[in-house]
Amino acid sequence: MSRFRRVTANGKGRDLAVGDIHGHFSRLEQLLNAVGFDPEVDRLFSVGDLVDRGPESEAVLDWLARPWFHAVQGNHESLAVNHLNGGQLDPQMYRSAGGGWFLDLPRTDQQRFVDAFERLPIAMEVQTSEGLVGLLHADSPFADWSVLRDQLEGVLEPKVCEFCQWSRRRLHERDSRAVEGLRALLVGHTPLVEATLLGNVWHLDTGGWNLGHFSLMDLRTLTLVNPLPGDRLAPWPT
Repeated sequence: MSRFRRVTANGKGRDLAVGDIHGHFSRLEQLLNAVGFDPEVDRLFSVGDLVDRGPESEAVLDWLARPWFHAVQGNHESLAVNHLNGGQLDPQMYRSAGGGWFLDLPRTDQQRFVDAFERLPIAMEVQTSEGLVGLLHADSPFADWSVLRDQLEGVLEPKVCEFCQWSRRRLHERDSRAVEGLRALLVGHTPLVEATLLGNVWHLDTGGWNLGHFSLMDLRTLTLVNPLPGDRLAPWPT
């Protein structure tokens, strides 16, 4: 796995980012259609947690094969990797977190998903005409993006990955200090009522996989492009 990925600017269309998907790809596709997403020129970036909880987790392989879809590894993808590779993981905890679909697969099928998840970077940066935008799942363990980049591209401390995928420190402390070296950092992991900005860090998990809505952000303008939560396109099952 390349733990860090650099993505060049999109000179043809829009770059959009979305919060946690958690196996609700049909909902996401409905929203993309509503905002006029054009896969010929546009790209979609995910802050991780593509699977678990929702009914369409197995569709993740199809989405990861789409050339316009880019994702970082969330803690739920990491759970699948750890389970198959013999890491310390409580299967009951994993099942209660939505991983039953994976646990019930034959090992050969589990391997196909883990192979795809292991190829996902822990963090990525995307060039835009307005500046550099970073993405990871939960939070940056460092106040300077270049330090995280160097860590992920060098000899990695496991606690760095753990922080990137699991930490809620910034939200809990309401830390509004910026992550230096970026115009913005986009994360997910913690479901919120609405997209929330702390410093230059946008928290984009607004529960589109549950009773909330997906938040789509334009990476160049750092504005939300999706309909308001009250303008949902169709009733969503609980």
